Amino acid sequence: MISNNIEKLYGRVKSRALTNRQAELYKSLLPGVSIASFDSSFLSRYVGVSFEIGFGSGEHLFQLAISSPNKLFIGCEFFINGITSLLSKIDEEKIENIKIFQGDARKLIPEIPNSTIENVFLLFPDPWPKRKHIYRRFVQERTILGIYKMLRDDGFLKIATDCPTYAQWVNTVLATPSCDKKFAIETFDLSSRPDESVWPKTRYERKSIENCTFFSLKKLRSL
Repeated sequence: MISNNIEKLYGRVKSRALTNRQAELYKSLLPGVSIASFDSSFLSRYVGVSFEIGFGSGEHLFQLAISSPNKLFIGCEFFINGITSLLSKIDEEKIENIKIFQGDARKLIPEIPNSTIENVFLLFPDPWPKRKHIYRRFVQERTILGIYKMLRDDGFLKIATDCPTYAQWVNTVLATPSCDKKFAIETFDLSSRPDESVWPKTRYERKSIENCTFFSLKKLRSL
């Protein structure tokens, strides 16, 4: 059964201890780049705004920000070690076009105005493979519709997974009556994935040697 309920966030917030530098960046740098809500002024200050859900260690978000300094990239993550990893990159390269939302992306999505976001990325989310945990998966009808509303008419939702069951689940959700025909769907495997200049690899993907599925979903029309 596909759930439309927003459940509480599951998973660890921190694993290994932070280094002294990570702890200092978390204390000193995070307040300047973090957001607690969506600021509509972002839309006039940048030529485009993109959104990554669960950015891990931040490699993908960082590469996009480097290549497009006139665009804003908002990353959502609750895992402290991943946040400090991205903060290190921001500090080293003096990146100014990344904002971090520390928490559940599902809380921020409803605040974002309709038809404003250029791209949304969901890369290698926790697959929650047990059937009893399906409701914990990020991809649900409600979240897909929320993303659809905030995307521009030419916007993309890009999903990657190395779990065949999760890939099947994505297809199942996209085929439901409420989500069907909302997107033009392209899928790729490792041999046919988009070039790294378009879709940078994450550290997690580099460890995956098989079963990767990439979804490129282009918004078809406004609600």
